[in-house]
Amino acid sequence: MANGNTLWERISGSRQRVATIDEARTSPPPSVLAPVNLADPAEVAAVMNIAARIGEILIANATTCSDAIKQIQTVCSSYGLHYVHVSITVNTITLNTIIGVEKRTPVNVFRVVTMISENYHKLQEVDRLIRSIRSGATPPELAEKILNDIDTSPIPHRNSRNLLGWTVMGFFVAMLLGGDLLMMVIGGLTAFLIMGFNKLLSRGGLPAFFHNVIGGFLATVPAAIFYDFSATAGRTIVPSQLIATGIIVLLAGLTLVQSLLDGVTGSPLNASARFFSAMLNTGGIVAGVATGLVASEVVGMPLPPVELLPGAAAYSSSLLTVLGGGMAAASFAVTCFAERPAIFLSFVTAAIGSAMYYIVLTPLGAGRLMATAACAIAVGLAGGLIARRFLINPVITAVAGVTPFLPGSWIYRGMYALMNEQILLGMMNLFTAIGTCLALAGGVVFGEWIARRIRAPQLYVPYQAFKRAGRSTFEQLRRVRGRR
Repeated sequence: MANGNTLWERISGSRQRVATIDEARTSPPPSVLAPVNLADPAEVAAVMNIAARIGEILIANATTCSDAIKQIQTVCSSYGLHYVHVSITVNTITLNTIIGVEKRTPVNVFRVVTMISENYHKLQEVDRLIRSIRSGATPPELAEKILNDIDTSPIPHRNSRNLLGWTVMGFFVAMLLGGDLLMMVIGGLTAFLIMGFNKLLSRGGLPAFFHNVIGGFLATVPAAIFYDFSATAGRTIVPSQLIATGIIVLLAGLTLVQSLLDGVTGSPLNASARFFSAMLNTGGIVAGVATGLVASEVVGMPLPPVELLPGAAAYSSSLLTVLGGGMAAASFAVTCFAERPAIFLSFVTAAIGSAMYYIVLTPLGAGRLMATAACAIAVGLAGGLIARRFLINPVITAVAGVTPFLPGSWIYRGMYALMNEQILLGMMNLFTAIGTCLALAGGVVFGEWIARRIRAPQLYVPYQAFKRAGRSTFEQLRRVRGRR
């Protein structure tokens, strides 16, 4: 019995090592003294602006709206504002409160999330800032200075390291799709080519849609060239796997799974807007791939018909497959400027999910969607527990952990079938791709929910007097005037 308790304690960990979002959801800040003048609209607005800026960074880095709202309210509550309404609509954050006792004054703050750009270094810095604010160690003036430093800080490493991360990711994704060593090398070069051109195009302010169109075209060009020369070289090249590798690399930079996370966690409006944006950019990828297929035929390098089923892995070793999944996720974490502990935890999380998928479920004959959902649950659970143990934001391990399982091959197969007037087959493949993304989103949220319940701090009731003070009712006014 003692051994069982020790094992459970190792799994659940110390109650002091919990995620910031867990503390925000279960309990108010420990300090109830307001370090600002709550009767001054200017000071209250300044505090709310700090919370809105923190929410902007959270939303820009794939945090769900429900979690971002709770953390914004935690920041406000830490400075004495225990009754603040927070609304996040697509890319806008609105905060509202009413201050004063007899003379009630409404205070509103509005902020726009200007750019969705995953930078896990900033996300981790903000996570530390929220934890420090909640503990009462960071006054508002210092919090503003820290936020200014976070906003103006350069990227943690140069573009060469970022491009190397994309190259390594393409290398191992090609392995997961069934490629041999040559196809893995070509997959890495394809990822380097796509992201290198995207970085050049981003300097001119070209919209992201055109980045994806050009990226889809570049995903097709190496496949056509190497397939044309493969016959003379005596090597076998499967172009569909190379193109799917490029599509997965492009999908990793989109918010396809993240948009569905909002829908699963109860923000349908935000999920619809993000999903539309992700589908629009995915359409750009499809258009680029289609243009590449036509161009390859024009120059005399036509690609063969796509295979009906994904190819088997060239490396039958399960350990190599698990290693490939972990390395693909860790490489994606590198491209998002994650810190070294977060990169390592992303590797471990994706390796656990890959083991569940390739070693446990696939040999048992589980269906693709069921295996994907179970794999995502393992990613959410394992990543949530490990991330909380090492005080890493669980968003990092969740998003990076499901990256190797994005449905690039099904998107390409559906597009190819539609181009060849196979409407039923094409729609089936595209719906399979959407179902895969939904299984990833639902599974990782459920696994994260389990981890949150295991590692959650003890719940205690907030001070109701502070919450009542923020409400403005005619009965309150009548009582105040009656006392006078």
